[in-house]
Amino acid sequence: MNHPSAARSTQGALVLGALGIVFGDIGTSPLYAAQTVFAIDDHAVQPTVDDVYGVVSLIFWSITVVVTVKYVTLVLRADNDGEGGIMALAALVRSVSASVARRAAVALALGVLGASLFYGDSLITPAISVLSAVEGLEVVDPGPADLVLPIGVAILALLFVVQRFGTGSVGRLFGPVMVLWFLVLAALGIPHIVGHPGVLLGLSPTYVVSFVVDHPYTAFLAMGAVVLVITGAEALYADMGHFGRRPIRVAWFALVFPALILNYLGQAALILDDPRTVDNPFYLLAPGWAQLPLVVLATLATVIASQAVISGAFSVSKQAVRLGYLPRLTVRHTSERESGQIYVPAVNWLLFAGVVVLILVFRSSDRLATAYGLAVTGTLLLTTTLLLVYAATAWHWPRWRIVLVAVVFGGLELLFLAANLTKIVHGGWLPLLVAAIVVTLMTTWQRGRRIVTARRAAIEGSLADLVERLREERPERVPGTAVFAHPTGDTAPLALRANVEFNHVLHERVVIVSVESEGVPHVPPAERTTVDRLGDGLLHVTARFGFQDPQDVPEVLREAEGLDVDPAEALYFLSRMALERGPRGGMWTWRKRLFIGMAHNGANPAAYFHLPVDRTVVMGSRVEL
Repeated sequence: MNHPSAARSTQGALVLGALGIVFGDIGTSPLYAAQTVFAIDDHAVQPTVDDVYGVVSLIFWSITVVVTVKYVTLVLRADNDGEGGIMALAALVRSVSASVARRAAVALALGVLGASLFYGDSLITPAISVLSAVEGLEVVDPGPADLVLPIGVAILALLFVVQRFGTGSVGRLFGPVMVLWFLVLAALGIPHIVGHPGVLLGLSPTYVVSFVVDHPYTAFLAMGAVVLVITGAEALYADMGHFGRRPIRVAWFALVFPALILNYLGQAALILDDPRTVDNPFYLLAPGWAQLPLVVLATLATVIASQAVISGAFSVSKQAVRLGYLPRLTVRHTSERESGQIYVPAVNWLLFAGVVVLILVFRSSDRLATAYGLAVTGTLLLTTTLLLVYAATAWHWPRWRIVLVAVVFGGLELLFLAANLTKIVHGGWLPLLVAAIVVTLMTTWQRGRRIVTARRAAIEGSLADLVERLREERPERVPGTAVFAHPTGDTAPLALRANVEFNHVLHERVVIVSVESEGVPHVPPAERTTVDRLGDGLLHVTARFGFQDPQDVPEVLREAEGLDVDPAEALYFLSRMALERGPRGGMWTWRKRLFIGMAHNGANPAAYFHLPVDRTVVMGSRVEL
C-alpha cells in the first residue's frame, strides 16, 4: 500500500507536468487575443465602457462554457483507455457503434477531418505565439523592430532542431516556467482591476446580450477574434493520457482559469483607463522596467506552447498511421520510460518548413491572427459532434440532454465558425488548404492500401494451401527459426513462398507474425498475442497493438507465452511490394501517383517493426495499382 504522502507527491508532479504541457497554448493567448479583438475591421470595437465590458464578458463566458464546462467537465470523461484527442475519440465512437457500420465510418471520417484541421493549427500556433512574444521588443524599444522576424525564425529553428533529442529533460523545466507565467499573468492584471473595479461588472452575461443587441455586426466580427482565447482547449483532451483527468482539472481550476480571467480583466481595465493601449494591452500592463523581462518570459512560454502543439502533431500522426490513414513513418521514442514521448522526423521538418513560410509571408502576429480560428472552431465542432454520438451510445443520455448540449455548445461554436468564415479571403484559407491537403493524403492512402491489399492477397494465395503443399512435398529443413512479418494469416507471405520455390528449403521453425492495430491506445501484454500452430514447425502469431504502442516484433516474440523463440537468434524475412501504376480502375490516375509517392517515402518496415538490420532479409514482388 502506497503511503498517502507518496500519492500526493505523484499527483503534485502530474499537476506540475500538466501545467507545463497541456496549458501552453491557451495560456499564451493573452499575448494577442484582446489586442486582435480591438483591431478587427479597422477598430470596429471601440475602447468605450459598453464595448470593453461586452468584449470581456464574451471572453469570460467563452472560456467558461467551452473550456470549463465542455472540455474540463464533460469531454475529459470520454477517455479511450486513458487516452484523449479527436482521433482517439473517433476510434472510441467507432468501437461503441460497431453494430452500425455507417455511423462507425462517419465517426472515423470526422476524426480524419479533425486531425487534418489540427495540422493547420500546428502550423499557425508556433508562428503566431513566438512572433507575438518577440514583438514585445517593439514596446520596450521601437528601434529593433527589424529584428523581430529574424529572432522569431531563429527561436523556432532551434526549437525544431532540438526535437530529435526529446522533451524528457527539457520537460521538467516546463512546469515551473508555466507556474511562473500564470502567476505573472494574475499579478499583471490585479493592480489594474483594483484601480478600475467596475470592470468586474463585465463578468455578467447581460453585457454580452447588450453588446450583441447594440452592435450585432460588430459583435459578430468580434467573435471571430474572441475564439483566440480558447485556442488550445483541444490540448486539454489530447494530453489526457500523459497526465490523467484529475491533474488537468486541478491545474485548470486552481491556477490557469483564475490567472487567465484576471489578466483579461486587467487588460480591459487598462484600455478603459488609456484607450491608446489597445495596440498592445498585454505588454503595457507591466511597468516599463518589467517589460523586457516579460518579453523573455513570454518567449519561453510561447516556446513551450509551440512544443506542446508539435508533440501533439507527432502523436496525431502516429495514431493516423495505426488507424491506416498514413503510411508507416519513422517514429523514434525519445524516453525509455514514457512511450508518449516520440519524435517523427518527417512531420517535424514539414512543420518547420510550413512555419517558416508562414512567418515570411504574414510577417506579424496581427496578420497571422486573421488566419487563426477556423482550424480551432472546426475542431471544436467536430469534437462536440463525436461527443454527442458517444454520449447517446455509451452514456445513454436522454434526448433532451443531447439537444440541450447540442444547442449550448454547438450553437456557440457555430457562431464562432461563422464569424471566422469572414476571414477566409484575409488568410483564413490557410488552415482550410492545409486540412484539404491532409484529408486528400489520408483518404488516398486508405483507399490505395485497401486496393493493394486485395491485389496482393490474390498474388500470395492461401496460407492453408501452402501449408498442405509443404506437407506433401516435404522440402529440406535447415536449422534455425525464420520469422515472416505478414499482414494476415489468410494468405502466404511472398517471402516464404519464394524461399521454398527458389531455394527449395524451409527452416526448422517458421513463425508468421501478423500485426493488427486496434482502435484503442494500448493493448495489455497479456492480451497482445495469439499463437496458432499450423503443424510441421509452422506457427502463426497474431500481435495486437494499440495506436499508442510501439510495434516491436522481437519483443512480442520474446513475451509470447509458449512460443519459445529467441528473437536474437532468429532470421527475419520481409515481403516488399514494388507498386506500378496500371490501367485498372479503383482510383484516379493522379491519386495512384500520389499513393505510390507516399509508399516510396514510407518508413523502412525493418525499422518500423524494430527488426535487427543484420538479421533481416527483404524479398520483393510487383503489384499493379
